[in-house]
Amino acid sequence: MIIWLASYPKSGNTWLRALLSSYLYSENGSFNFNLLENIDSFPNAKYFTNYQDKFEKVEDTAKYWIRAQEKINKNRNLKIFKTHNALFKINNSSFTNNENTLGVIYIVRDPRNVITSICNHYQITYEQALEFMKNKNKALFFKQKNRFLAFQPILSWSLNYKSWAENIKYPILLIKYEELENETYFTFKKTLQFIKKISNSNLKINEQKIKESIKECEFGKLKELENKVGFNEAPIKKESKERLKFFNLGKKNNWKNILSKNIIRKIENEFKNEMEELGYL
Repeated sequence: MIIWLASYPKSGNTWLRALLSSYLYSENGSFNFNLLENIDSFPNAKYFTNYQDKFEKVEDTAKYWIRAQEKINKNRNLKIFKTHNALFKINNSSFTNNENTLGVIYIVRDPRNVITSICNHYQITYEQALEFMKNKNKALFFKQKNRFLAFQPILSWSLNYKSWAENIKYPILLIKYEELENETYFTFKKTLQFIKKISNSNLKINEQKIKESIKECEFGKLKELENKVGFNEAPIKKESKERLKFFNLGKKNNWKNILSKNIIRKIENEFKNEMEELGYL
């Protein structure tokens, strides 16, 4: 069964994924980028390549969401998957169902800080990033050998958040990025306890290992590791084949010091209801 580590892009998903990988898949809480492979992304092209469908339309992946998850869950083992997919249907095809999903960890971040990371990752302006975040039909996809695979409808920042947070089908743990940043130990321990509870597993909550995982996955260490060995999930620069830095600003990404008053006003007007609900306004 799957536990989804879900979020809108650039909301801290990779950091929490690193913490979980370090704790769950190492002996003592150590970390390297290879451990992230234990928490794969979905939809991922590799889960759809064996179907005979031509995948001529960008949304064709949706028809196989459930079938691909059934194959993943064939051995019924507990699995954690990262996703930016919104939780909804396309042409009557649901993203997931009760037979394949055990629960959800959803991480949300102040959109005023998300926008800066969106700009860096997708190499666009603040105005373009705001349109990206407002787009109710936004999707991520790529073409592989003339087939559209790994289509991810992320929708807008607010719709992505609401699709998961308001679901009543699956147990959900909502984590604010700011809580993970400011109360890392408490928030991460709460995440592990949630996994233990919904999976009814014998997962041990080891306080010393939690502290070691947090130490190993500090932003500075992740940035240093990326500088040393590279990170294959970092985006490629548009003007060259070099990779941009994935671990870019960390705590320096503070909207109060970066954004113009005009952009701040537009974000707050667009996402006012959700930001008030989350305590960002």
